[in-house]
Amino acid sequence: MIRFDAMLVALAVASALGVVAAQHQSRKLYIELEREMARAHSLEVEWGQLQLEQSTWAAHARVEKLAREKLGMRPPAPGQVVVVEPQS
Repeated sequence: MIRFDAMLVALAVASALGVVAAQHQSRKLYIELEREMARAHSLEVEWGQLQLEQSTWAAHARVEKLAREKLGMRPPAPGQVVVVEPQS
């Protein structure tokens, strides 16, 4: 009977240690999940800022202004424009 009681106590202690280890692992994984979710949010914010910056840099008026000022480009005269029709 004493052996049986000792075995039950040992099983209860082992089970309790297993529960503690599982809870610890669960908490570690939850903290890691929260950290990664915060990182994903900051990356989404950065992506939005980069898209806004790209649209600003690629604005038609800005590109045209730079082409005129820095490259000295001008629109072609009406007689210089050649329209090419696609072949069927």
